[in-house]
Amino acid sequence: MFSQFLKQCQVRRQTLTEHLLPNSICIISAAQLVTRSNDTEYPFRQNSDFHYLTGFPEPEAVLILSNSTQFDKAYAALFCQPKDALAEIWQGRRIGPDVAMQQFGFDQCHVIDDLDVGLVSYLDGHDNLYFARGENADIDHHIDEALNVLRNAPKQSKIAPACQIDVREILHEMRLFKSTDELDLIRAAASISCEAHKAAMTYSKAGRNEYHLAAQIHHSFAMQSARNSAYETIVGSGTNACILHYTENNSELVDGDLVLIDAGAEYHGYAADITRTFPVNGRFSDAQAQLYELVLASQTQALAHFKPGGNFAAANATAIEVLTAGLIRLGLLSGDVQTNIDEQQHRQFFMHGLGHWLGLDVHDVGKYKMNGQDRPFEPGMVMTIEPGLYISSEADVDPKWRGIGIRIEDNILITEQGHEVLTQGVPKTIAQIESLMAG
Repeated sequence: MFSQFLKQCQVRRQTLTEHLLPNSICIISAAQLVTRSNDTEYPFRQNSDFHYLTGFPEPEAVLILSNSTQFDKAYAALFCQPKDALAEIWQGRRIGPDVAMQQFGFDQCHVIDDLDVGLVSYLDGHDNLYFARGENADIDHHIDEALNVLRNAPKQSKIAPACQIDVREILHEMRLFKSTDELDLIRAAASISCEAHKAAMTYSKAGRNEYHLAAQIHHSFAMQSARNSAYETIVGSGTNACILHYTENNSELVDGDLVLIDAGAEYHGYAADITRTFPVNGRFSDAQAQLYELVLASQTQALAHFKPGGNFAAANATAIEVLTAGLIRLGLLSGDVQTNIDEQQHRQFFMHGLGHWLGLDVHDVGKYKMNGQDRPFEPGMVMTIEPGLYISSEADVDPKWRGIGIRIEDNILITEQGHEVLTQGVPKTIAQIESLMAG
């Protein structure tokens, strides 16, 4: 599966260079190691744009792309760490330039120590320079130094690119539309995440801790070859579920409470993003069930907009209408539906958006509006849909509703015919959840 991804990286590099202006050079840098404390670093995670174009897994690397006429075709070069027997004893094996060129399909590979000299050589003679200024201060400095060398050497017939352009405008539009190989990886991440959520549901029991459920999630990820989470796992029981980005995960599970888990695996760089809400003891109370069914109904009806030509704004409007009508029916809001919508009364209970793009980043890149208009969905786009209700313990409502937080989140692929729910493998209806938890 990942070998196919590497082949597609070469296709993406070709596609990107075709979108550049003639006689252009593009520079993309890898992520850097980040110090955690003293001489230890946080686990390394590759820059998403760099991964998308190379699949190369190491830090201290720089990709060079050129469509200059001096090359027979779109040209790709890599600067990376050299092989070093002593360093590899301490810090792990390195791929090295020779293997990188063969395995990852580059036209040339150099050691990263030659970057400054190499940048001067590669930049010389190009009219346009594409890169993401401000994303990596170190690479910005190297590029600026190389440009200064070229500008100060006119007698040597050296020419610096006169125009600098942000490559993210093109690259992030490419990333918004997932290829077949990318969808295979996203489906794998979704499947792994579904199994993890089911493991947490069946492990839930009063007296256990939120971090026990988080441990079940992470164990399940790892046992299915997903060593990392796509984001910090949320396990919020009781009133903690009303904190949207709660990550303390350190409260005891109480009989009669709900627990909200927002967790997704990262598989070869691609993210899943699932939220399920279920009762600690496996049985919904009447109040919990009424609010849960309302959130589920809002998701079901909003999903009708997830098709070519639909958009987030229309789906969100439908979800808000369903939630508002239901909140009035249950007595949490009063008055007529339209007045409540116009006054945004729902926002005291549903305060976030309905969804976001999904891919290499859990909140993936891509524009949500085009020419000032809500962007229509197109085949190949992947996103989340995640309505919710969060009733504060201090809300001015009937006490039976207070402290209940519910979110239901799925991952959706837009297809030619409509949509595919990538995360349907984890129970979502009350009957399904209670049946699974009953064993």
